[in-house]
Order: sequence, then structure tokens, then C-alpha cells
Amino acid sequence: MSTTKKITLTALAAALGASTLAACGGSSGDDSAGADGGGSKTVTLVSHDSFNASPAVLKEFTKQTGYTVKVLKSGDAVEALNKEILTKGSPQGDVFFGVDNTTLSRALDNDLFTPYEAKGLERVPEAVRLDKDEHRVTPIDSGDICVNYDKKYFADRKLAPPQSFDDLAEPAYRNLLVVENAERSSPGLGFLLGTAAAYGDGGWQDYWKKLRANGVKVVDSWEIAYNQEFSGSAGGRAAKGDRPLVVSYASSPPVEVLYAKPQPKVAPTGVSTGTCFRQTEAAGLLKGARNEAGGKALLDFLISRKFQEDMPLNMFVNPVAEDAKLPPLFTEFGEVIAEPRTMAPEKIAENRDQWIQSWSSLVLK
Repeated sequence: MSTTKKITLTALAAALGASTLAACGGSSGDDSAGADGGGSKTVTLVSHDSFNASPAVLKEFTKQTGYTVKVLKSGDAVEALNKEILTKGSPQGDVFFGVDNTTLSRALDNDLFTPYEAKGLERVPEAVRLDKDEHRVTPIDSGDICVNYDKKYFADRKLAPPQSFDDLAEPAYRNLLVVENAERSSPGLGFLLGTAAAYGDGGWQDYWKKLRANGVKVVDSWEIAYNQEFSGSAGGRAAKGDRPLVVSYASSPPVEVLYAKPQPKVAPTGVSTGTCFRQTEAAGLLKGARNEAGGKALLDFLISRKFQEDMPLNMFVNPVAEDAKLPPLFTEFGEVIAEPRTMAPEKIAENRDQWIQSWSSLVLK
């Protein structure tokens, strides 16, 4: 694989939220006194594999605080959370990034976090504060999980791309869709919750029966779905993926533009805007953190304007801070979803495990 292709695939995986690749950060390995006169100079951020930030931004954090960030990646968001639950009380790091509105209750039920109200939180709308009363987590970003489509595939066949959940079950789109496993993958779970929001407690199972009959393919991770199975991605084209529909994000098209050589004037992929589910990601100070002071400083920094404005072209998510500006490429080629499906965290907590079990029985067996 060429260096250019490696960079492209790394950026793609880092960008789209729930899969594997992309690295950033580092550690000096020096645990001597920090900026506050005591404790470790290193603060460890435990994350899913898609965390990414500009080296210059992380250096700015070090300049401001004296702490060096060490990033420990632990797989997909669901896998990373499971690892923290298994090690609760003796965490792998100081801060965990990647819990979201689909998995929040599992983290809180397992008492993973020490409450902390981050400095600058007043710049974040209350609507995205997932634990606004106790501040056990701090909102960092939001994104919309949506079906993406390969424009060329549909244009070549003079077939209109699907725009709704109902469309995906139509015979015209048989054997075209690949989704991620809701048991293992954050976007896979988000897409399942989107269908539950669309069809209700009693209707989403029948919908998935239709998808199964229509040839939906299920794979374990976003990386496999997008980079190997999807015909519209740089990875998909290299691997000769043959599925022109994939569960990804509304912000996926800018990735294809940014890393294409030469950059196209129109994104090669589109978004089925009627299939979207809103996801909000957060970070929390882990109970038992060795560097609690450094962890608090990192949470403050993650919602600072500096970090928030760095996220769109590194992780391809929306900042939550109201004063953060989006880059032109992100706004020009990304989709703004006016009415995404949503679901109260309390309802997700009440039904998630049962829904996943039912989904597995319907789709995987």
C-alpha cells in the first residue's frame, strides 16, 4: 500500500466515528512534577480508535498546562467502553472519550466516572449535556449516523438513491446495503436505534425482517463496512467493494473530498437524509484516575474553542461549543440534517439490551 493510500485510509477511519485506525498524541514518558507542582506530567486519554487531533493542538495543551497527552486506543466505541467496565476502579487512564447517548447508561450504571463540571461548559447548549445535573460526563461532539450512497453507482444505473428507511426495504435496493453489527459497533447500534425511533417499539422488528429479506449485509465494524464493502469509499474502491449503500455519517462526504487527489468539486458520495440518528459523544474523568488534576485540565481543553475547531477535519464530527466555527470544506460538502431521529437516553437505557438481543435473533441467526 502506498503512503498516500495509507494516509487516506487512516484519515477515513479516524474521521467517521466508530471504527479503527487514526492515531494521535504521545507521551514524554516523564512522570515528574507537572504544572501544578505535583503529580504526573502525563495525562492518559483512553478512547475508541477514531480519536484524532492535530499534533499542534495537543502541543498547545502541553504549553498551557504542562501535561503531555498519551492516547490509548481500545477498539470500537462499544469495545472500548466494555474494557473500561472490566477495569473499573483501576482504569487504564485518566479520561475516557467515546461514551455517547447510545451507551451512556451502561457507563453510569457501572459508576465509571468522577463528577466534574468542566470550565467553559456554559458555552455548550443544555440540549447536548447528557448528564447536566451531575456532570459525570462532558459533551464533546455530535454527529448524525446515516446511510451513505455511491453517487456513480446510482447515476450509471439511472436509479434514484434511497432517501428514507422505507426506501431501503424496496426491491430496487436488494443486496445493496451493508450495516454494522449493533452488538459490536457504535454506528451499527445508532442505526438500530434510528429504526426503533422511526417505527416504534412494536414496528422496528418487522422493518428489519424486510431488510433481511432484501439482502442487507452485516459486518462487525465501520472500518470493514466503509473501507472494504462500500463501493463509494477510497478504501472500498481499492478493495473492490460492491455495496453502494453503507451506514456511516452525514459528515462522511467531506472525507472523500479532502483526501482525494485531485480534490473533486463535488463529493463522490451522498447522504440519505431520511435515515439519520443523532449521536452525541462525551468524555469523563475515570474513577481511580492516577492523574485527576491532569484529567480535569484535559476535559477543560476538550471543550475549548481551540480543540473544538480542530475536530471537524480530524474526526469529522460537529463541535458542541457554540463559539466554534466550522471549516468551509466541512460545511460545503457535509450534510446538515435538519430533523434527525433522536431518542431520550432514558428510553435507550430501558430498551437497549433487549433490542440488541432481539435484533441479533432477527438478523444474525
